[in-house]
Amino acid sequence: MSRTNELRLMTRVAQMYHLEGLKQNEISEILRISQASVSRLLRRAEAEGIIRVSVVAPSGTYPDLESAIRTKYGIAEVIVADCREDNDDAVFAAIGVAAAHLLEQTLEDGDVIGVSSWSATLQQMLDNIHPIKRVSSERVIQLLGGIGVPSAQIHATQLTTRLAHLTNGVPQLLPAPCVTGCPESKKILLSDPHVRSTMEQFKRVTTAFVGIGAMAPSQNLIYSGNTFTETELEELSSRGAVGDICLRFYTAEGEPLAGEIYERVVGMTLEELRAVPRVIGTAGGKRKTQAIAGALRGKLVDVLVTDRFTAERLTQLT
Repeated sequence: MSRTNELRLMTRVAQMYHLEGLKQNEISEILRISQASVSRLLRRAEAEGIIRVSVVAPSGTYPDLESAIRTKYGIAEVIVADCREDNDDAVFAAIGVAAAHLLEQTLEDGDVIGVSSWSATLQQMLDNIHPIKRVSSERVIQLLGGIGVPSAQIHATQLTTRLAHLTNGVPQLLPAPCVTGCPESKKILLSDPHVRSTMEQFKRVTTAFVGIGAMAPSQNLIYSGNTFTETELEELSSRGAVGDICLRFYTAEGEPLAGEIYERVVGMTLEELRAVPRVIGTAGGKRKTQAIAGALRGKLVDVLVTDRFTAERLTQLT
């Protein structure tokens, strides 16, 4: 077969398959060539540049940013939410919508979900989840103590109970404060069977949804009374802390900062978090950029849900 005739046949097969929507066996019958030949001609058409794949990103989607972050930080998946303004209210709302869609689309039957209790983005996620009918989680486990000022405590416990209701699972609360006054107080708390039984369930978590905190605590935590003193936070910063997940502080490379402060937290450790098969971090905003980058470098999360402004900053960090 001459080169021109071969190219013509490749082009015809490509048209029939990609433009006319015919199956390979149908093309084989129409052109009276073997199905193996059809497959071979399609592969050659790609190699010759006859078939070219073009992905046109719709407005409001950011596949290039997502790809850049995946490549830069070696993370499995990134979802960049569209956002009109670079302020906390707009950013948290956008991330919440994107995280809700992610949960609705990827929840698997029997999942054991872990959730950090004081995240503004996760609160927004809850407000945007539609009740899920197709599958059911087994349970939703609170990963960080939720006892504090009563009005604030309601938000922490509701996050777990509402998520369990929306995913048809059973809530398992952690009836303890986030932070104790000293490691000895924590040991006493751990002797409580209700606290201990919840923390023993951490190893069963299949998917964790966690917020990522900056060094300055969120208003939720400040209001609840579950935070560290300014002096303690300064000491953590002097040791290289850039952020936290479940109040477990880590460095710019995502390494846990051990010590007394770490031992006073009642919740999942970063070591336990790394053992979870799928960790979804939801965070955005100027003040959290370094904290998010540290979590990505340390492979503390597998999936990041963020906003387009934060995504731009993450790609520009050295």
